[in-house]
Amino acid sequence: MNASVPAAVLLEVKNLTKHFPVRKGVFSRASAQVHAVDDVSFSIVEGETLGLVGESGCGKSTTGKLILKLLEPTGGTVSWRGNRIDQLGAGEMRGLRRELQAVFQDPYSSLNPRMRAVDIVAEPIRNFESVGRRELHDRVAALLDRVGLRRDQLVKYPYEFSGGQRQRLGIARALAPHPKLIVCDEPVSALDVSVQAQVINLLMDLQSELGISYLFVAHDLAVVEHISHRVAVMYLGKIVELTDKRSLFAHPQHPYTEALLAAVPVPDPKIQRKRVILSGDVPSSINPPSGCRFHTRCPYVFERCRLEEPQIKQVRPGHWAACHLREAAAL
Repeated sequence: MNASVPAAVLLEVKNLTKHFPVRKGVFSRASAQVHAVDDVSFSIVEGETLGLVGESGCGKSTTGKLILKLLEPTGGTVSWRGNRIDQLGAGEMRGLRRELQAVFQDPYSSLNPRMRAVDIVAEPIRNFESVGRRELHDRVAALLDRVGLRRDQLVKYPYEFSGGQRQRLGIARALAPHPKLIVCDEPVSALDVSVQAQVINLLMDLQSELGISYLFVAHDLAVVEHISHRVAVMYLGKIVELTDKRSLFAHPQHPYTEALLAAVPVPDPKIQRKRVILSGDVPSSINPPSGCRFHTRCPYVFERCRLEEPQIKQVRPGHWAACHLREAAAL
């Protein structure tokens, strides 16, 4: 891609919100709301990987499901190539399904145990195209070659593969309809470390060859640093920091990001990293704290943090953060 030509925006999310009702009683009346995703905004351009990181329960996976229309949003918009898709019905979404694919966290439960590998990969091709039996077989075999599986494994069932091989099979299935964006929901968290590296390198090679974009959901910052171009950090349903990966790892602007980076293991025992110990537990998403949602655990908290919710603003060129501390430093 010519560096002088700006890449086209594929996906744009604005003020995306998802609240789940908590129902109680005989009549299952909604007594509260789980604020799973609150006012999330970002975009992804062609050939880009956006890493979405945060603790378990922060809303990362829910965000991915909202983009894929596996869940309906409570508010906000999702646009694909400039056209809104958040309000489309199942029939209207069918034509877009081939461009939006997913690789799921568990490489076993995401595959049908009663289907052979050839049928698992062929299914999305059959859904969107009318192809002959021979051509279909050749395309499936080529996809297995591309993800590092052997052609003689076409007749195997998912239980006959290792965890890493099953995830490669899931990637082949996602590639089958020629997608433009793949939502990778913790795709390596269930794999051994050595296998994680292989799968990450495979995803990067595929992006280089095919120009695919990724929304890469993860909690492991070391993995995110390796694969992502930009990183969005989520805490309790909100994005608290968004920038390119170099800026994030070199100059984190939010205290929560600092704590996440301090927890990443360093392979060199001679390097001493400053530890950031967060007090308390993650607050309930049913009743999030007033003001800044991170103030109950923040080591730099001051009175404004408890009263006023910070808006995400540009604190450095191309670097966005939602923190009153950065605003105060700029004054």
